[in-house]
Amino acid sequence: MNTELQLASGTIRGERGADGLTVFRGVPYAHAARFTPPKPVEPWTGVFDATRPGPISPQPPVRPDAVMGPPQAGLRQDEDCLNLTVVTPGVNGPRPVMVWIHGGAYVTGASSFGFYEGRRLAAEGGIVFVAINYRLGALGYLKLPGVAPGNLGLLDQVAALRWIRENIGNFGGDPDRVTVFGQSAGAHSVACLMAAPAARGLFRQAILQSAPLGLKLATPARAARVARHFTTALRAEVTTAPVEAILAAQDAAIQRVSGPGGLASPPFCPTAGTDALPGADRWTAEAAGAGVDVMIGTTSAEMNGFLNGKPFSERIERVPLVGRRGLETVKRLATRRVFETPSLRFADTLARAGRRVFTYRFGWAASGSIFGACHCVELPFLLGEREAWAGAPMLAGADWDDIEEIGRPLRQAWISFARGGSPGSAAHVPGSGPGRIWTGPVPSPDSPAEVM
Repeated sequence: MNTELQLASGTIRGERGADGLTVFRGVPYAHAARFTPPKPVEPWTGVFDATRPGPISPQPPVRPDAVMGPPQAGLRQDEDCLNLTVVTPGVNGPRPVMVWIHGGAYVTGASSFGFYEGRRLAAEGGIVFVAINYRLGALGYLKLPGVAPGNLGLLDQVAALRWIRENIGNFGGDPDRVTVFGQSAGAHSVACLMAAPAARGLFRQAILQSAPLGLKLATPARAARVARHFTTALRAEVTTAPVEAILAAQDAAIQRVSGPGGLASPPFCPTAGTDALPGADRWTAEAAGAGVDVMIGTTSAEMNGFLNGKPFSERIERVPLVGRRGLETVKRLATRRVFETPSLRFADTLARAGRRVFTYRFGWAASGSIFGACHCVELPFLLGEREAWAGAPMLAGADWDDIEEIGRPLRQAWISFARGGSPGSAAHVPGSGPGRIWTGPVPSPDSPAEVM
């Protein structure tokens, strides 16, 4: 059944399901030409069809396929990709709002992938769920003087939050109760938004899932080096080159800066001291002063998602004096240094600034998976439907009914926090040992093992 809704920019048509939820897909929140900041959408005439997903940012194949499974097929790629999805239980609000920002190393991904469907959160929590698409890779984060200002993907996210503040009431959402949450690069984006003056007042709570805060922000010098590699590989006019050429040059720059493994800080990512971010010496303090309450955590074996399986494990195991045992040590140290310890230090900084802070660690692992409690493993418990996750190698051997059982209290913890409360005891999932989620006072950042 189709449902029409009136916005300031025009009428949109969404789709109401048998579960009572209405979904509006591909809703434009801004428009931008290549390498220009986002601008508000122009009003349209007639009815905008929001029953189908909008285009996603041009990108190479999604790297986490080997862990999460293949993403949703058939989504069109286009530079005009500034759109979002809204899932609402009804327009009779005001309801809390949860805004999802996807990950993908700032190079791949889309919030319109089936992985990130928010129906369960909307239905179980009575919340309005929003998922945003933004510009990725060179199109979103190239910093090239006179051509590309940098941080355009982050500015897209700010524009989406402004659109949500102005329009979410029409969907039954409360613009004064917005929680932004994201995973991986999406969580890193959330931390950046907390530090961005332009985003002040647009959300009051944040959830950071597996934020790679140990990779920090790009410096202007590093961004300039990436730009040199990019333009050298492109060999064409940056503003008019075909998007296929942009992606090829982007890949070449990534290979030059990060190496074949691509496990260093993403070359195309937010740059400190560039609109809308403060300098690297101030961004943590700015985030702490944003007045945002936070829930932050990691999985217990983040790096398994990057270093387990071929080709990474075989390559590292062949290195002299490393081998299989050394690889396990590398994974533990990298998990701690890239994800766990910096997340706890960030939490500690926020707590000292007087914010409410909750921490967690997710340790569930599928019985038949080589990946264990890896990067991304908590996502099926929160987002997406059975069909979207059916081919996920990280879930090998798991029964979806068990995922549903464990996921229900986990989702309730996220929902309780979004409603302005505490995740509390709802975050203790059934079972014991590594399947337990922990929340509570912020542990010492120097002893991350205490989280469990």
